Amino acid sequence: METFLQQILNGLVSGSIYALVALGYTMVYGILGLINFAHGELVMIGALVALQTVTLLSGAFPELHPVFLLLAGVGVAVPVCMVVGYLIERIGYRRLRNAPRLAPLITAIGVSFLLQTLAMIIWGREFHVFPQLVSTTPMQPMDGVVVSPLQIFTIVVALALMGGLMLLVNKSRLGRAMRATAENHRVAGLMGINANGVIAATFIIGSGLAALAGVLYASNYAIAHYAMGFTPGLKAFTAAVLGGIGNLPGAMVGGLVLGLVESFGAGYIEHLTFGFLNSSYQDIFAFMILGAVLIFRPSGLLGERVADRA
Repeated sequence: METFLQQILNGLVSGSIYALVALGYTMVYGILGLINFAHGELVMIGALVALQTVTLLSGAFPELHPVFLLLAGVGVAVPVCMVVGYLIERIGYRRLRNAPRLAPLITAIGVSFLLQTLAMIIWGREFHVFPQLVSTTPMQPMDGVVVSPLQIFTIVVALALMGGLMLLVNKSRLGRAMRATAENHRVAGLMGINANGVIAATFIIGSGLAALAGVLYASNYAIAHYAMGFTPGLKAFTAAVLGGIGNLPGAMVGGLVLGLVESFGAGYIEHLTFGFLNSSYQDIFAFMILGAVLIFRPSGLLGERVADRA
């Protein structure tokens, strides 16, 4: 039972990060019908920009409290990723909205490689240690179950961001414009909605969430490097497909479910395979789920809600 509860906790931590990134995929798909495969690189940029900011500030002001360093890192990383996300939409995708579907897909892959290469030039090939700005001192609420303040912080922040996004989409004027644009951006334009502005805002919001997810991911794994966005980006895409691409609650559910399945798989795979595989093979579960969903339920767990997608 202790192992079971520990795996639930671990799965919620990783699943909440996947869900944040998956929201960016599903928002863009909901409005444009486009899979933005460059979205995972925004996770990487957010982590590395935050690391650079924290390193510079801690060197110049060694007495600064870690909380201020974290807030400063996030305060720089989020706007930078928002600008990058806007430029991706404005330069890379806007002219391809009416192009065949293969054109924006290839462009997204190209943008992903471009961002990775630029990050490699700026920050180098080496792995960077991300400082522990939130305490990782283990607490033991019950026998056999260990939790750290960083894990609690990750889950709480992710849930707060997901709740805030749902309020934005369902209750705000921008959210109504996003849903209208998702329905039909040409008709929305005839009704007075600035479709280009709404689409740009969607990329900006998704990029901001990716930056925050990058900081949380780097904080939990204490590492950052130029290629770190590929795996969580691919898993987040799997989560979006699992929940129902274009469906915001589906992306959240998909991320949490994927995190739990991956965690349970890592915890029990050695027993299930009689020692043939170990926890280092946990990534196979994400791709097994992706294949199973595409074969047996392509619309995902919650399905695609056309009228409400954003």
